Amino acid sequence: MKDNLYSGLLTKNKLGNIPETVQPKDYLDVVKAFARLTYQSIYVIDYTDMSFDYVSDNPLFLCGYSAAEVLQAGYGFYFRHVPPEDLQLLTSLNEAGFNFYQQLPAEERLLYSITYDFHLINRDGKRILINHKLTPLFLNSEGKIWKAMCIVSISHHQTAGNVRIYKQGSDEVWDLGLTNNVWRKSDKPALTERETEVVRLHAQGLTINQIAQRLHVAPDTVKYYRRRIFERLNVSNMVEALSYAVNSKII
Repeated sequence: MKDNLYSGLLTKNKLGNIPETVQPKDYLDVVKAFARLTYQSIYVIDYTDMSFDYVSDNPLFLCGYSAAEVLQAGYGFYFRHVPPEDLQLLTSLNEAGFNFYQQLPAEERLLYSITYDFHLINRDGKRILINHKLTPLFLNSEGKIWKAMCIVSISHHQTAGNVRIYKQGSDEVWDLGLTNNVWRKSDKPALTERETEVVRLHAQGLTINQIAQRLHVAPDTVKYYRRRIFERLNVSNMVEALSYAVNSKII
């Protein structure tokens, strides 16, 4: 399985040696600055040798190790801290993701990001379901992904998978069917102005009664808006709704 994941990545996104003259300079300073501003784990993959260029010290992705130890491990870190069934998932979605990417116009490829969920096993043997977002930072001369930045946070789902591709500046999204590895195109769900306001007030920590007072409506009306939000976003509670709305840039 490990060999399949490696070979799949190297085949679909095989890169030659990058000339030293085109190596990006000081870009990691920007990545490190971003890492200081977010609670999420940040790291950068270099696909020329499947190494990590940078790993932030946020503990979620580290599984109980130091950032330096994870940086040293590179892509091999996954093989030690992702359960076998999720490694198979990563193999499938990597193949499907690179197939999708190869069909895009070269000039648009930096606009696309992929998000998915899988389990990490920490040093104590406990499983944590994380959400993993990946976006390309640099392409080589052939338009293949050279370096990519990844952001790791707690998943708002209950199972692994949930593979989705977004395009910057567009409401179009693509969901991957894991049974057939086929991408299905759709539009991001939209909330009404009042529904968006309810989500934002929940994000500020207000209760249903407090939201009702702020909006000058009855509490039952707020509950109605909540049900509509859950239906539109296909979630079951406000925690999931908040996470979905933020991650999907709906609010």
